[in-house]
Amino acid sequence: MSFEDKSLQCVDCGSTFTFSAGEQEFFASKGYTNEPKRCPSCRQARKSERNGDGGYGSGSRRQMFPAICAACGCETEVPFEPHEDRPVYCRDCYNKLSLSR
Repeated sequence: MSFEDKSLQCVDCGSTFTFSAGEQEFFASKGYTNEPKRCPSCRQARKSERNGDGGYGSGSRRQMFPAICAACGCETEVPFEPHEDRPVYCRDCYNKLSLSR
């Protein structure tokens, strides 16, 4: 199958972008049947929103919550809100527990 570059219009920002022959070939190899609706910039922005990453790749920090390790009692931080009915472990204790399984 032969592919040629196409000009498409982004549904978000309205700019015209090129859907290259190489991209078309890649899409076809993955079994995608639809052309992209968004330009690369809007695609990336939408992907970031959808993943809820808040732009971690661009210097933002993930929200951390204070906790006390259930194994050693030291103070630590975890990337989720801890609940009293479930144990939370510091990195070292968690790794020790994971290796012993």
